[in-house]
Amino acid sequence: MTSRRDLFASAAAGAATALLPAPAQAQPRPRTFVLIHGAWHGGWCWSRVAARLSAHGHRVLAPSLTGLADRSHLLSTAITLDTHIADIVNLFTWEDLHEVVLVAHSYGGWPVSGALEKVLSRVSSVVFLDAFMPADGERGLDLSSEQFQVALRAAVARGEAGRPVPPASAFRLRDAGDAAWVTARMTPQPVGVALQPIHLTGARDKVPRKTYIRAPAYPQPSFDAYLARCAADPTWRTFVLAPEEAGHDAMVDAPDRVVRILEDVA
Repeated sequence: MTSRRDLFASAAAGAATALLPAPAQAQPRPRTFVLIHGAWHGGWCWSRVAARLSAHGHRVLAPSLTGLADRSHLLSTAITLDTHIADIVNLFTWEDLHEVVLVAHSYGGWPVSGALEKVLSRVSSVVFLDAFMPADGERGLDLSSEQFQVALRAAVARGEAGRPVPPASAFRLRDAGDAAWVTARMTPQPVGVALQPIHLTGARDKVPRKTYIRAPAYPQPSFDAYLARCAADPTWRTFVLAPEEAGHDAMVDAPDRVVRILEDVA
């Protein structure tokens, strides 16, 4: 039979257990994220993702490339793809970055692919978010629609340094307020970045962890081809965002989803 002493001991043990704090949920290991924006955008487009990553203890850098956003005063015909590649490489150098999760959105896939040729040893994970993954020798002009090529050549013929801003509706943003927010912040895209061929030797495929995220609500045949190629390669991870979940600017449409993926693949 259980004695009164045993009952009191059991009750005391139960009470002590109840007072113990609940086990803390495991938090992602703090990492360094470098977020590179796409055409017409700037570091501002990552603000929602950056705030969430920072709140989780990560270090986050989201620079604006030369000639865009807070650096739009530097827009000129002298800006080339090499300029934007140097923006990223210099950020790694002067911020002394290592073990970086490097994220590219849209056009950002061009300078990120080029920068990896110089900072490969400092990158532990690369993520292409609805982004270009050019091959050696390609130009932005080569992968563009006929309408874009005509507009770009016309801008060059007029001696213009920047390509006009498109309506934010082109990016399939789900919320009208977000579309207005994006429209108010976009600035002309330097024309020269689409005219220079990229020089690659395969560094991109040597990154230890590689991820491609596709948002098919935004029609882009090149992105569909990248997704298919990455899905067939076991060294890559792939994610597809449902059309009702996010458009092309997924960092604006679905920041929580993007953050979950980034922390998962970091």
